[in-house]
Amino acid sequence: MSAGVRGRAPRVERVGSTRLRILSMVLVAVVLAGMVWSRLAYWQIAKHGQLASQAQAQYREVGTLPAVRGAIFDRHLTQLVVNTTVYSAFVSPDQVPTTERDRVTNGLVTVLAADRAKLTTTLASGAKFAYVARRLPKDKADQLRALKLPGVGLEEETQRSYLPGITSGTTLASNLLGFVNYNGDGQYGLEAKYQTVLAGTPGYISSYRDLANREIVLGSHTHQDPVNGSDLVLSLDANIQYASEQALADGVKKYHAESGSVLIMDPTTGGIVAWADYPSYNANDFTHTDTASFKDNVASYVYEPGSVMKVVTLAGAINSGAIAPDTVINDPGYLNVGGYRISDWDHRNHGNINYTYVLEHSLNVGAMKAMQAEGHDAFYSYLQGFGLTKPSGIDVGGETCLLPAAADKLADSQYATAAFGQGIDVNMVQMLAAVNVIANGGKYAPPHVMERVGTKVNPLLLQPQRQVITPPTAAKMTAMMESVVQHGSGWTSRVKGFELDQAGKTGTSQIPVNGQYTQDVWASFVGFLPAQHPKFTMLVVVRKPHVDGSDRDWTLNDGYFTAAPIWQKIAQAMVVDWHITPDPR
Repeated sequence: MSAGVRGRAPRVERVGSTRLRILSMVLVAVVLAGMVWSRLAYWQIAKHGQLASQAQAQYREVGTLPAVRGAIFDRHLTQLVVNTTVYSAFVSPDQVPTTERDRVTNGLVTVLAADRAKLTTTLASGAKFAYVARRLPKDKADQLRALKLPGVGLEEETQRSYLPGITSGTTLASNLLGFVNYNGDGQYGLEAKYQTVLAGTPGYISSYRDLANREIVLGSHTHQDPVNGSDLVLSLDANIQYASEQALADGVKKYHAESGSVLIMDPTTGGIVAWADYPSYNANDFTHTDTASFKDNVASYVYEPGSVMKVVTLAGAINSGAIAPDTVINDPGYLNVGGYRISDWDHRNHGNINYTYVLEHSLNVGAMKAMQAEGHDAFYSYLQGFGLTKPSGIDVGGETCLLPAAADKLADSQYATAAFGQGIDVNMVQMLAAVNVIANGGKYAPPHVMERVGTKVNPLLLQPQRQVITPPTAAKMTAMMESVVQHGSGWTSRVKGFELDQAGKTGTSQIPVNGQYTQDVWASFVGFLPAQHPKFTMLVVVRKPHVDGSDRDWTLNDGYFTAAPIWQKIAQAMVVDWHITPDPR
């Protein structure tokens, strides 16, 4: 019996062991199934988007549909910038048979003047693609097509082309317009400022293809049309721009100056009619241009305006009732202010004179006494009103300003020198807009270049202009500026037929270096005509003129001797081109 008991025990152990093994196998199966399902869930759910994108990338073909960059027009809808088709030549070395390499090399060297040694290396590389030459004109592309060289192709591209300037080395209004690089990005000037609206938005077209590059008929297609860039219409006049560049270049050369700039404004709207710099550059050949040439000296350069500032000083003093054009003062030739002796440019005792005489002969003492008569606070308030304590806001990139200190931070001597335009910095846009207040009946016209983007009018043209001085004050200052041309320092600016109907003011200021004034100067002239109903306001600035003999007499570099004759030449051209006639008197 005991033996029987001993015989059943092993069977119980075997049955239990079998059940354990079965249970273990089930558990393993469950774990394995869980792992499989979790991995399936991971790849099909969590990684679905990534896998789908990778699969699409293997079979999807996407083509870019480029947007056409907007054109730029002047006020008469003369196109200043055009889009032209150019061609880039490329070669696929792996598609050029060994026996054809010499013919391909000779053809590319003959038509494109390509580097033979470099071509030989490229063709031997077996690469799939290499550019040989970029942005070829159509005639070169046609010559290359005619050779039917194996493995050689042409790729169409769009390039901006700018109108020729006064010489073969320049293009019209290049410092204002800027240029577009080979990536289609606007650089400097209006091309950079309005990059977004000019460039537009490219579209695309996509489809699916199999490994043999055959289109999959049931595959999805996506198509997005490009949005072409908007056109710009400027206030610029291409004819006046050309005349300005020509006269400016002649003047800078004649007076051996470092550089010069011209800015012309429509008095009633603030629209810029001409924006010229010399030296300038060729925007069609920007890759071979020193980057220093790209800088614009009209808005991106500050200078001390000198006696042109007396227009602002006297206008403010007249408007505040502190002085009148016929108010008599005594001018001994100097004035002691804040511990400094500040003199007239000629160091002469002028005795008893009125403020019209002060402006005619550009006397510093008279300007300082006018400022003192109205007081520091009123003087500073008029600087603000004339737009000289903040950027002009001109719609061109890169405006540079060096603004004056707060009113309570300026010393007496700083107020004194600011009254005649030294120790205060402006850019040309600020200064011209300030003087234009006189031409515009006392109102400030915000300066701008862009008139319309597409069909949308510049919002500045729809805003009311602020009144800086009263119309009677503007009329008095106009008469004083007429007297400058008729009897004073502005005589070299007289335009034939407008000798009695032209307003102007000269300016000359010494250029400081390391805190010390040098004998180099900024010479300038600002004016408008006809005086009573102006058609334009113009500012000319010549930097560091060196007239023959000026080493003995620095006044030869003065604004009346260098800048005013350039102003006169441009104004004469405008009178003819715009058919301007003097006002009957």
